[in-house]
This record gives sequence, C-alpha cells and structure tokens, in this order.
Amino acid sequence: MSDVAVTRAYVALGANIGEPVKHLRAAVDDLGALPGTRVVARSSLYRSAPVGLLNQPDFINAVVAVDTEIPALALLHQLLAIEARHGRVRSVPNAPRTLDLDLLLYGQLQMQEAELTLPHPRMHQRAFVLLPLLEVAPDIVLPVLGLGRDFLPSVANQAITRTEPL
Repeated sequence: MSDVAVTRAYVALGANIGEPVKHLRAAVDDLGALPGTRVVARSSLYRSAPVGLLNQPDFINAVVAVDTEIPALALLHQLLAIEARHGRVRSVPNAPRTLDLDLLLYGQLQMQEAELTLPHPRMHQRAFVLLPLLEVAPDIVLPVLGLGRDFLPSVANQAITRTEPL
C-alpha cells in the first residue's frame, strides 16, 4: 500500500444459494485483490436461519476486516461489483442470494446517505453479524452504540452455529 491514509473496515459476507462457502471464500480473495486493500482478519463461517423471508435455505455468514485506502462510498461500489460478479440478483428484500456483502464499519466514520449508512444500522441486532464481528475484533467499539460485546445478550436467542474456518 502507498502513503495514502489506510482505514480499517469490516465487511459482512453472506450467501445461501449456489455454493455459499465457495462464494464467500472467493469474495474474500476478491476483497484482498482490490487496489490498496489487504484482508487482515477473517472470522469462521457461521450457519444461521434466514431473517424476514423465511422459506429459503439457511445462510452461511462471516466477517472480514480489511485495511484499505479506498474511500467508504467507493468501497461500497466495489462490494456491489463483487456481488454482481458472483451472480447476485436483487429482487425482493431478504431474498435468497449467491453473495451479500455489507459494509459494517469504516473506521469510526458516521454517515447517513441514500447509498450508505455507517455504522450499519442493524448489525448489533443480528447474531449472524455480531458473532463473527466479535470473533475478529473482540473489543470493537461501534460508533454511537458502544462496545459490540454489550449487544450479545440481545441476540442470544437467535440460532447460529460456527461451522468451519473461512
């Protein structure tokens, strides 16, 4: 990486159709191949029940930490491009997908724009995001919200199982 400022960002990955594990692992490779970006931590894979639209396969989820020179909104656009390369089709909310990449945190940046809200507005309410995030960053402080681990009791009733390394 160059002399440009580097920011630690966290990306949630999920998939439940096609070959989810293959898509998640390939997406991590794609993230690491972005200019000025390096994957610095990756969680285990987790299996979780779908949220919202329930009649679909379980999801495989993970979180990765990246150090990147790419600005937040440009990083989001890169994530969307990676999703598209993996066959992501956006139909109805919470629909089955080959790959879902969500920008959870970008340093301590707080923003609320049409395309991107940081920190991710629901990450602390979802075990499939919070558990893998805490695996890679156990002491993480969520901007505005506080310590990530303080939200574990509120997601304790959500079914999730750690399965294997990412």
